[in-house]
Amino acid sequence: MPILSSGADAASRVAYRLLTERLAGVSAVNDSVDVETSAIVDQPQLRAAQIVEGTALRAKKVPNVSRGMASGFAAFLDGSQKVRIIAQREGIPLVFGITTAAVRSRANRRLTTWGHQKPAVQHRFYLPLRLLPPLSEIVGAQVDENAPWPVIDTSAPESKDDQVNPHPTALIERAVRAVDRDREALEDKLAEAWCTRAEGPIFIDGGISRSDKVATSACAIGVVESHRTLYVEGNALRTVLNLAKGERSSVFRVSPRLRNSVLSWYLRLRDTTGHDALWGLVRIEMSECENPGDRADEISRWVLAETSPLALPDGRWDKMSYGIREAEEFLRAIS
Repeated sequence: MPILSSGADAASRVAYRLLTERLAGVSAVNDSVDVETSAIVDQPQLRAAQIVEGTALRAKKVPNVSRGMASGFAAFLDGSQKVRIIAQREGIPLVFGITTAAVRSRANRRLTTWGHQKPAVQHRFYLPLRLLPPLSEIVGAQVDENAPWPVIDTSAPESKDDQVNPHPTALIERAVRAVDRDREALEDKLAEAWCTRAEGPIFIDGGISRSDKVATSACAIGVVESHRTLYVEGNALRTVLNLAKGERSSVFRVSPRLRNSVLSWYLRLRDTTGHDALWGLVRIEMSECENPGDRADEISRWVLAETSPLALPDGRWDKMSYGIREAEEFLRAIS
C-alpha cells in the first residue's frame, strides 16, 4: 500500500524533527513514505435510486452537441492531499498530512485563483494518541507566521462501537480517512464561499451532497469520476454501461445517508471502443430544480465542452476536464 517517496520535502523534515523532540523512541522511515491513498477504497456496490425523469432509467442523446460549443462554467474547484509516514514508534506509524484546495476562476479563457478566497493549505499530524505515551502538543512549526500545525487523534472513536485496531495498516487507513475528511472540509468551505457570492456555475471535482449550502445551490455542479458505487440495478445497470459518447442517463435522485439529496445522472464523454465499460463515464450532481431533464441536457453540453483540450498526461484524462487538470497542477505547486 505505501510507496517510497523520492525524498522528504522541507515540511516533512520539520515534522519529523518536531516528533523526535516531543516523543521518545521515534525512528525515521527512509526519508518518509507516501501512502498510496487510492488503494484504500470502499467495496464496489450497486444501489437503487429514485428516477425523477420519466418512469424508468433510459439512455438519452444530449441534444445540440457540436464541436466548439461553449461551456457555462465560470470556475473549477478541486482539492488534493499528501499522506506521509514520516516515522514510527515501536511499529506504530506516525503520519503527517498536507491538504489543499482552491477555486480557479476563468476569464477570457485564462484560469486564475479566485480573488475572494485564498487557496487553502493545511499541515497536520495524524497520530493514534491512545497508543502512544503522553506527548506535549506539537505546535509552533509554521507554514507561515499564522499557521501552527495541530495534532489530529486518529485513535478517537469514529463510531459508537469503534475499537482501535493496532495493526499498522489499519492505523494508516484511519489516518487516511482523517486526511480525507480534512480535505473535504477545505473543499466545502471554498464551495460554500463561491455559492454565497453566486458568481456563476462552478465545476466541482466530486460530489456536492456533503454541504447543505452547496447541495441546494444552482451554482454548484459536481462531476464524479469514480464509480465504486453505481446508482443503478438490473436493466438500468446495462443501460448505463452501454451509454454511447454524448449520451446521458435519465435523471435520478441520490439520497446518501447523513448527507443531502441531490439530482444526478450518468454521462459518457468518450467513445468506449477498445476500452472498458467505465471509460469516459462520469456521474453529474446538481441541486433539485424544475424541468431536471432540460437542465441535465444543458449541463451535459457544458461538461462535454470541457473535454477539450485533453487533460493529458494525466492517466484519468478520459474523465477529467482540462480545468480540473490545471487546478491539480496549481495545487501541486503550492503544497
